[in-house]
Amino acid sequence: MKNPFVMGCGEFRISYRQDMAIYKIPRVRSRVIIILTLFLIYPILASPYYISLATIAGIAAIGAIGLNILTGFTGQISIGVGAFLGVGGYTSAILTTKLGFPFWVALPISGIITAGVGALFGIPSLRLKGLYLAMATLAAQVIIIFIINRWDSLTGGTAGLVVQRPTIGNFSFDSEISYYYLMFVFLFITTLFTMNLFRSRVGRALVAVRDRDLAAEVMGIDLFKYKIIAFAVSSFFVGISGSLMGHYTLVISPEYYGIGISIEYLAMILIGGLGSVMGSIYGAVFITLLPVILRELMNLLGAFFPDLTAVFAGFREIIFGAIIILFLVYEPEGIAKMWRNLKDYFKIWPFSY
Repeated sequence: MKNPFVMGCGEFRISYRQDMAIYKIPRVRSRVIIILTLFLIYPILASPYYISLATIAGIAAIGAIGLNILTGFTGQISIGVGAFLGVGGYTSAILTTKLGFPFWVALPISGIITAGVGALFGIPSLRLKGLYLAMATLAAQVIIIFIINRWDSLTGGTAGLVVQRPTIGNFSFDSEISYYYLMFVFLFITTLFTMNLFRSRVGRALVAVRDRDLAAEVMGIDLFKYKIIAFAVSSFFVGISGSLMGHYTLVISPEYYGIGISIEYLAMILIGGLGSVMGSIYGAVFITLLPVILRELMNLLGAFFPDLTAVFAGFREIIFGAIIILFLVYEPEGIAKMWRNLKDYFKIWPFSY
């Protein structure tokens, strides 16, 4: 019988299945199950306002994971993610409102069409790198938003489109709790898929392209094929995120997909951790909650400094940019690395030497 007060020494794997498991240690698996359970019971304990924040953060995390597949894991810079969110949102809105498709059909189609658009704008990646590729994706942002604004008959122009919440039979996802669980399912699937993607042949090829593309090509990796795959897979999840967000806010408008949104998503993966699936989630939560925390802090300080609340609106972007700079300077690997450092510290605590 195992002594509960004695910590196991060593980690033994006696099968290929155990060696290939995502979470190899029972303690980690138990922790993951506890975290998932907490997420499942969260809507029961929280108010609708905080459930709404969690839903927005979760949908943003799906898009951030998509962007991290391209930028963090494959090393291809993209600053057109806002436009790709718009492609997903508008595709879903047009299919459901103008063509009468159910949401459950429109959602995957919006992801597929966004993947196609992303792959199209990813073609220059074979010739372009770094800043030049960033400028090419910026062109995608400008072109797509221009089309959305000017194609009034299809997109509604600057007025946008109004959509409905998804339904299953007579059940509608109108409530905050129901949409939270819908988001949770898609976030779980996205996370599981991405974790397994980078344990596969395709995922390892994408990482090789990021680490050294010339060496990857010498080893037989088709750079063009895998870069296009990265753009397509990344854009697919960004499109799914755009569709989910559109049906959550009920309004699809060009102002939601500007260059500022692209910068926010880049900030999510920079702050969360490049090349980390969980870092994408951490970054999405951080960026979503940051304005809320700052506003609450200003309201608290406003009791003592009444003029501070009015000043906050002008300083929000400055604080936002300063936090990104601080992360880049002091912890470039983001919150994911900080979390790993914390775990490593307590793993050997109190005998850190």
